[in-house]
Amino acid sequence: MTPARILIIAGSDSGGGAGIQADIKTVTLLGGHAMTAITAITAQNTLGVQGVHPVPTAMVLAQMESCLSDIGVDAVKIGMIGSADTANAVADRLARLDNVPIIFDPVMVATSGSLLADDATIAAFERLMAIATLVTPNIPELAALGGEEIAVRFDTHVLAKGGHGDGPMLTDRLIAPQGVLKAWSNARIDTPHTHGTGCTLASAIATGLGQGLDLIEAIARGRKYVREALTLAPGLGGGHGPMGAPFGFHAYA
Repeated sequence: MTPARILIIAGSDSGGGAGIQADIKTVTLLGGHAMTAITAITAQNTLGVQGVHPVPTAMVLAQMESCLSDIGVDAVKIGMIGSADTANAVADRLARLDNVPIIFDPVMVATSGSLLADDATIAAFERLMAIATLVTPNIPELAALGGEEIAVRFDTHVLAKGGHGDGPMLTDRLIAPQGVLKAWSNARIDTPHTHGTGCTLASAIATGLGQGLDLIEAIARGRKYVREALTLAPGLGGGHGPMGAPFGFHAYA
């Protein structure tokens, strides 16, 4: 069977915990075929981001076009975007796709607290939200983007993630323009090794949609995958380490 073709537009994480590296791992373990358009190169580890080098917008588009024109695409995942110019150009190109689900994870700050998007880039996120099937912000990202009403403003779905919340129970809510469609609550997994959770969840959802799952099914499977990956964290590095790899997950998910 031909695997779902997932185009990942995101930055590289040299430490392997998040970004393109986490995306490729997730798509592969869930049975998809990962393609990439790298938007930025980062020098990064579990302690923080030591350097960021944006890839020129023309090269980001060239990577996208190489994949789209030859291999095709069943779903798109957008993560770290690199610059405002790249955000606008990517939005223009993706708007030409026909009925392809787009998952936008509005990466602003790394798990370590390092800034990964400047004000101009965050402002350009509006173009990406307007074409997205689903936007997946955490609590501070959702506040920075304008709150839950972005579902109405941009006629999209929003997965408001609760991982930055307080207390022993965390809740993720799927918000449509007409209101909350579904909520998932689980006990907090007590671990510092959460680097890449947002990237991983967004890529897992994109893979599910590319494989033909509906949005709620894709989110449910993605959440299950992330929770298992958290329990398998190998404890690498001296800070917020990467999650583990649930090998064989797609065989029973």
